[in-house]
Amino acid sequence: MKESEIAERGLVLLGCGKMGSAMLEGWLAQGLPASSVWVKDPYPSEWLGAQGVNLNNDLPAAPAIVLIAVKPQMMADALPALQALGNGETLFLSVAAGISIATYEDMLGDQTPIIRAMPNTPAAIAQGITAMVGNTRATAQHLDMSETLLGAVGQVVRLDSESQIDAVTGVSGSGPAYVFHMIECLAQAGEAQGLSPELAMQLAKATVAGAGALAMQASESPAQLRVNVTSPNGTTQAGLEVLMQESALPRLMHETVAAAVNRSRELANG
Repeated sequence: MKESEIAERGLVLLGCGKMGSAMLEGWLAQGLPASSVWVKDPYPSEWLGAQGVNLNNDLPAAPAIVLIAVKPQMMADALPALQALGNGETLFLSVAAGISIATYEDMLGDQTPIIRAMPNTPAAIAQGITAMVGNTRATAQHLDMSETLLGAVGQVVRLDSESQIDAVTGVSGSGPAYVFHMIECLAQAGEAQGLSPELAMQLAKATVAGAGALAMQASESPAQLRVNVTSPNGTTQAGLEVLMQESALPRLMHETVAAAVNRSRELANG
């Protein structure tokens, strides 16, 4: 499946909220014609209405890809309208959390090519990371095309099996919220030491953003970067001695991720 095939046969977005809109914006910027995109969304944004896509119109008979981006609780109402496209040549690419490939196969037919993906919210600024895995009907060409599409909003990694999705959800899917809370806590700690709320927040945001960018670009591991900035008996060492206690951040991170993973499994099992 080539990009020209998407332009010719069409791409359908089932749901176009923040994640779907971020992806669509990336595709349009990369040259996908708006006339090749069909969107089904009961509450379209003003931005979406201005893009020139086929909004809530009749769908093409056999689109190249259907991107499922509705909230999981809306799936039972939204997906049946697309059942006629199952067991055919249309690839279904899902970015909806908690819905297994087996569930889609039950709803669409077990001969349907399906790829399940887990993006995260930094996709809204093309800084996301998405993990994906396909069923047995998803070909190498399907995976390549999906990676190209998902690459419009950040990095893409391929999983060995669907069983890894819950762990991905706990780390990168939910992870941005953990980092946002760390920014909150770091700013509050600055306030407690006499900084104004505005200055403390500015310092906290810039510090986390800068450290993340450095970790992405540096050849050293995060562990080595930590060592590089830690002078013996200096201020950073004093702070890390508290943060790195076994009962502090390491334990909290393990428990946090485990709680998210367990909840993801619960949702997947209904």
